[in-house]
Amino acid sequence: MGTALEPIELPDWAWERAEVRQALRTRDMGAVFRCVQQYAGASQARIATAAGMTQARVNEIINRRREVSRLDVYERIADGLHMPDDARHLLGLAAGREKRSGGAAFDLAAFPEVVRVYAKQNSAAHEIQQQAREAQELDVLAVRGLGLIGLNDSLLRACLPREQGGKGLRVRVALLDPDSNALDQRAAEIGESAEALAGGVRLAEARLRELADTCDLGVWRYRMLPTWRLIRTDSTLFVGAFDAGWEGHESATYKVMQTPHGPLFRGFSRMFEAVIDGAQRTV
Repeated sequence: MGTALEPIELPDWAWERAEVRQALRTRDMGAVFRCVQQYAGASQARIATAAGMTQARVNEIINRRREVSRLDVYERIADGLHMPDDARHLLGLAAGREKRSGGAAFDLAAFPEVVRVYAKQNSAAHEIQQQAREAQELDVLAVRGLGLIGLNDSLLRACLPREQGGKGLRVRVALLDPDSNALDQRAAEIGESAEALAGGVRLAEARLRELADTCDLGVWRYRMLPTWRLIRTDSTLFVGAFDAGWEGHESATYKVMQTPHGPLFRGFSRMFEAVIDGAQRTV
């Protein structure tokens, strides 16, 4: 089994096995760690030392009680396991010796940003909540936000700090302006009265004000017809869409991870910044 300080080296053929490559593509680090145990004979303690984690954290990941989401942690794991460049690319990382200067071409297909697709938001609820509980930054782009953050049983509300003065988490929420023409149009699309939809936005704003002492909170009103529904937890985005045929929570939900050169995470993040730059802050 080796000591905890002994480096971990998988044979080259192990990185080529189908189950290892699938685990890397889906960023299922629990499966990766189990393969490392199987093919390198490494204990949880050795994996923990190599990845710069505690053994308890490795155990949680192996047993699917915790997921890895941060890019720097993926980098640390890849370095600790001495992943070959092909394996790093499947995980969405740059090659170990790859230079990022001089205008070199990159194969963006080797850096997948969309790492999981859910049929509806509800299918991703557990993962979204887990990420939100550990996040330092949380951004939400919604219509009225009641199902996401405005009510006691909303998806994200219980994930926020509850203690007085808990300012460590930054929360930014953008909601549709209840006095805008865009709200009237959206209400017609979903077969709801504009008065009821506007009332929902105002209720969400009132309930969000109750969180002002528990986190660094900002709430904005935007005036464009809603298209994208976003939840960002640090370097992970959960993206859905609004359409005349469905509400945001009914949309397929894409999990988008930040990668070195991928356009999706950067584009959606830039869009959110543009939305709040042009919006009216209310909280």
